[in-house]
Amino acid sequence: MTRPAGPVPVRARHPFPLRWNDNDQYGHVNNTVYYEAMDTAVNAWMIAHGGLDPRGGVIGLCVASSCEFRASASYPEELEVGIGVERLGRTSLTWDLHVLRAGGDDPIAVGRFTHVFVDDASRRPVPVPDGVRRAVAALQD
Repeated sequence: MTRPAGPVPVRARHPFPLRWNDNDQYGHVNNTVYYEAMDTAVNAWMIAHGGLDPRGGVIGLCVASSCEFRASASYPEELEVGIGVERLGRTSLTWDLHVLRAGGDDPIAVGRFTHVFVDDASRRPVPVPDGVRRAVAALQD
């Protein structure tokens, strides 16, 4: 799926200041750091806004992820992850994520993460927790 090239509206933002060791030998942020930023952003958002307890009985497992890289960044830049929701299912949630320069609107990377919520002990799918579902609904309004 091709994403729009221009500015994108974001519903929530999570800061992601770069660290010295985020640069690779070419002097820009290594691709894996973008995934780290997106993963950190959605989990922090679910904990803060959806009441998700990482030590609770229900956890979200990432079952798929992708990222389109559009521009490079390097330390000491500060980035943000724009958080949106592409799809909310019964047991899964697909995030629409945009890595942005702090305060900017043009994505330097566009990603997608799909979480399936499972029982921590059995690892069997369970419904998206009510708190996360409510927070996502508010994010989409």
